[in-house]
Amino acid sequence: MIQLKNKGQLIVLSGPSGCGKNTICNALLKRNPKLWLSISCTSREPRGAEQDGKDYFFLTAQEFEKKIEQHDFLEYAKYNGNYYGTPKSKIEEYLNQGIDVILEIEVQGALKVKEKIKDALFIFIMPPSMQELKRRLENRGTENEAKIMNRFRIAYQEINEISKYNYVVVNDDVDLAVEKVNAIITAEKCRVDRIEDVYLNSEEEEIHEFLMDKEFDNHDISI
Repeated sequence: MIQLKNKGQLIVLSGPSGCGKNTICNALLKRNPKLWLSISCTSREPRGAEQDGKDYFFLTAQEFEKKIEQHDFLEYAKYNGNYYGTPKSKIEEYLNQGIDVILEIEVQGALKVKEKIKDALFIFIMPPSMQELKRRLENRGTENEAKIMNRFRIAYQEINEISKYNYVVVNDDVDLAVEKVNAIITAEKCRVDRIEDVYLNSEEEEIHEFLMDKEFDNHDISI
């Protein structure tokens, strides 16, 4: 009886560095094959086993700036001395095919997307505590103390933007956090404003007409 809009949902997942966005995204992709993860570009160096074209498209700062000039990004931002950006070429294509697209991006970038795409779904991933966030950043072992403290300071600023999001999920337990994010995505699919049409088939129309006639016949009409 209900026909939903065919266009996919743009899902923006962000939060402070170290909050577990990437872990949650990977779990969501395994659970939901209808999700497509947009791969961001960055000018930072790869960490650990990160692969170009899988985790990020790794560019030099000069290459990134050239793409900015060519308007290749849906959004971009400079974070902790490095560029991060969302290439826009594939996103609209997937959305028009009815495929949900998930963006795992920094808060700066998320707010820029919100200015352009009002009906996107914005989910903020919150660490259980600032102490735990600092511990996670230190346990990465990929940055020196000065860079870690800079990320920590940025995290305080980002948390102040939480009111601009639709939902917040505290990542104190990864499995539970994934369950919550998946439930949010499912609930958004049921929103009334995603309904394109409500219709009845011929059999349902006959039942409707029959019930309307019965109701009319049972009315005591006096003049």
